[in-house]
Amino acid sequence: MPPAMSELRFNRVTGDWVVVATDRSVPPENFVRKAAPRESPSHVPDCPFCPGNESQNETVLAEPPGSNWEVRIVKSSFPALQPECEHELSGGLMNRRLKGFGYHEVVVETPLHNKFIWERSAGELRALLNAMKARYLAIAEDERVALVVLYKNHGSGAGSFVEHPHCQILATPVVPNDVRRRSVDALRFFDENGQCMFCAMIQQELADEQRIVHLTRNFVSFVPFAAVSPFHIWMMPLRHSPDFGWTMKGEIEDLAEHLRVLLRKISLGLNNPDFNFVIRSMVQRYSDLRSFHWYLSVVPRVSLPAGFELGSGMFINATLPEKSAEFLRKVKVDPAG
Repeated sequence: MPPAMSELRFNRVTGDWVVVATDRSVPPENFVRKAAPRESPSHVPDCPFCPGNESQNETVLAEPPGSNWEVRIVKSSFPALQPECEHELSGGLMNRRLKGFGYHEVVVETPLHNKFIWERSAGELRALLNAMKARYLAIAEDERVALVVLYKNHGSGAGSFVEHPHCQILATPVVPNDVRRRSVDALRFFDENGQCMFCAMIQQELADEQRIVHLTRNFVSFVPFAAVSPFHIWMMPLRHSPDFGWTMKGEIEDLAEHLRVLLRKISLGLNNPDFNFVIRSMVQRYSDLRSFHWYLSVVPRVSLPAGFELGSGMFINATLPEKSAEFLRKVKVDPAG
């Protein structure tokens, strides 16, 4: 019997080649988490994010204000970067350095210790997204800030070691090379083709239909043609928008419902896997408004990079993106519950 065949697929947005199994890909069911569901109480007395322990963190924003908050944003107790640092550059060409200026904050999603993001109502998620957007815009006003990243780590396999549901905000004074490269490539694509590269990708995915996971009036979620790992999903606004901060009220409402359904599909279908999500957006002063398009990336941690990935920077995806999308599409989610 001849060996199984694979193919290399090119991701136009990231500029990466990915090895994708085709003829004999691993069935999506093989990635369902085998462990028993996590169980925890609704309140943990020594948890720094549970109600009653507000004095352990400096509050930046609370909605609604006061002790009956539903969403609370606090300064990180172990910040990677701090706004109090001077924005000071030193060193030469080969040893350039900046002091650790930036912002690092934690978004406490809920007062309940055991209510995870996919278990929330659309209204609760809307409040969370509005708080994150407000803080994103406030931080972006600081002229020293070059990039604001909103992200979530769920589970130890995704880098989280605090169980209480939370997201994080980290802002840097520089544009990292990965972000800069994508931005420059998007501008080049616009100059060559006269349209946004991300909008072109959305049009292609909607036409192909095979990799669509969820579609609503303002957003589409799909497994990219050259996804680097099983169930890797991109959620994109259908309206061209370079900045998450530009998201309008009706879009936030739709985003909340869309995200709730998407994460519930992942949780139910894969048995609550560890995952990351990140909002990739550019602040206006560093963005070409015509060519960049913000989006949210969700990465279930159902596989790990190994030696080849670390040595080459090229990923091997053992499951067809089309099969991953089909698996998640079939997961039934109660739109009201």
